[in-house]
Amino acid sequence: MPNSPIDQTPRTSSPTLPPLSRRSFLVLGGAAAAVAAGATSATARSLPAGGPLAAHGHPHGSAAAAGRAAVAFLQSATDAYPTLNTGPRLPQSYADELGLFSTAFVYDSALAVIALLADGRRSAEQTARAIGDGLVYAQEHDPGYSDGRLRQGYNVGPYTFYDGNPQPYGFVLPDGSANIGWQFGFLGTAVGDMAWPGIALAQLFARTRDRRYLDAAVRIGTWITTNTWSTQPLGGFSFGVNGSNVPVPNGSTEHNIDCVAFFTMLRELTRTRSWSKAADHARAFVDLMWDPAQGAFWTGTNDGVEINRFPVPLDTATWSWLALREKQYAGALDWAGSTLAVTDDASSPTSQLPDGEQLSGVTFSTASLTSTAQYNGITVHPQGVWLEGTNQLATALVDRSRRGDRPAADALLAQARHAQDVLGVGQHLGGVEVDGGIVAASSLLDTGFGFGYFQVQHVGATSWFVFGETRANPLRLLRRS
Repeated sequence: MPNSPIDQTPRTSSPTLPPLSRRSFLVLGGAAAAVAAGATSATARSLPAGGPLAAHGHPHGSAAAAGRAAVAFLQSATDAYPTLNTGPRLPQSYADELGLFSTAFVYDSALAVIALLADGRRSAEQTARAIGDGLVYAQEHDPGYSDGRLRQGYNVGPYTFYDGNPQPYGFVLPDGSANIGWQFGFLGTAVGDMAWPGIALAQLFARTRDRRYLDAAVRIGTWITTNTWSTQPLGGFSFGVNGSNVPVPNGSTEHNIDCVAFFTMLRELTRTRSWSKAADHARAFVDLMWDPAQGAFWTGTNDGVEINRFPVPLDTATWSWLALREKQYAGALDWAGSTLAVTDDASSPTSQLPDGEQLSGVTFSTASLTSTAQYNGITVHPQGVWLEGTNQLATALVDRSRRGDRPAADALLAQARHAQDVLGVGQHLGGVEVDGGIVAASSLLDTGFGFGYFQVQHVGATSWFVFGETRANPLRLLRRS
């Protein structure tokens, strides 16, 4: 806990600094590179063309078949460039149509590892190990640092950037270094983008007993505790460093939840007590972010002193349950399922759903519900469904397992299966048409954190769908059934 008392008077931090979540690090790191390439920001430049996107021509069938199709998509994303990436590799995060080319975000890579382990089939585990090997390789072959860090994103296949500059390589450059995502400026290292790969590597070690994975996870944990341990009044772990290795002072509730889960795993696997101290340091920050009156967690802090109270994101609710399983915080799932509930209907003028379609779930944050932002001249849809978050909520409800939770989770997963059936047709990974992935959002939505989500097949959304379908909690060590 902090050494000084925390002012509980409702107030917001300075408007000159946007409240940050893990994902807004994408914009923070990528804007300069995108502007140099002639775009307004990395996110805006990558927006697909407006209007409804086409529908799939066939359903995937039963829930089991939908789950198999989702796993196949994760494997396709990992193997999208087979002639270039024959060993350690990472999955391309989004279908080509998003415009981020072959970018592999380490957060998505981590989710894919855990989802493939949750699937349990031998071929899926082999793909999980290939991605885990990719994370280890990236850590050991960074072109600028040898301190255990990972970058936010990597290139895993060839493309020509918007400015005409070719990127002809796969995940590994000719000199043996990892192909970091410099084109979009994905060069920074955020705590959440470290903790999730650490969790994935810990899960791999628990499954395979391959010591390389645990050693890499320990290096990640050491980087976090060495570089981001905050001594500000709110404590916890700060955001990380930008692409120039300059510390970012913000603190994220989401990141600190990640750290509680990660350091708890390290304590269990290594039996080293210092990881308990680190988990407690993160947990103290999380506890301070709880608002009992609202029944939700605030997003974090810009300076380590004042609490950000707007917008309030979904994933602090879902991940807090999965990581902590605390009864006092269990109601955050009910807050999320009620406050952030949305229904996307094709009849709305800002919907991108195909004619006649309707989809329900939850959105990203309280700001998403009222946003009128535009990306490349396209207005966001306030009722757009965030499919990754919808699958997160389903996963958390299954894990909480109160009366009514299982039917509610099944209803959310049924919506995700419908999205799998009707959204994302004709999209590609590495130029090859792909199927079975869950799109990031039913229609273009604004997160309220400076970036949007689009109707494009996504490794992250698909991985959370697998967690829900397999009843797997990614923030606890998976046990082989």
